[in-house]
Amino acid sequence: MTEKTVTKKNTKTASKPRAAKTVAKGEAASILRIRVRAYDSKILDASVKQIIETALRHDAKIVGPVPLPTDIKKYTVNRASFVYKNAREQFEMRIHRRLIDIINPNAKVIEALTNISLPSGVNIDVKMI
Repeated sequence: MTEKTVTKKNTKTASKPRAAKTVAKGEAASILRIRVRAYDSKILDASVKQIIETALRHDAKIVGPVPLPTDIKKYTVNRASFVYKNAREQFEMRIHRRLIDIINPNAKVIEALTNISLPSGVNIDVKMI
C-alpha cells in the first residue's frame, strides 16, 4: 500500500495593486470633491442633478454621483413615564449622502457652483484635493 501525501496549496490570491494616478509633467491634478447630504432622497437627487448640469454646462469632467451608505439614527422612547416600561416607540432619522468629484475644475466652474441656489435641508461639503 502506498502512502499519499496531500499538500494544501494556498488558495488566497494576492490583491492586485491599484493603478497609480497618471499626471503629465508640470501639471497638478486637482479634484473638487463635493459631498451632499439631506434627509429626503428626492430633494437630494434633484440637487445633485442641478449640480451636475451646472458643471457640465462649463465643460467639466465629472465622476459620480456615487451613493454613499445611508446613516440611520434610531431613537427609542418610553410611551408612558412610569408604569408601562415595555410600551416603547422607535423613531429614526435617515441621512442620505452622495459624492461628486469634479476633475481639474476651472474658475468658471467653481464660480458657477458657488452661485447655485439649492433647496433648504441640503447640506454641502466642498473640498479641494
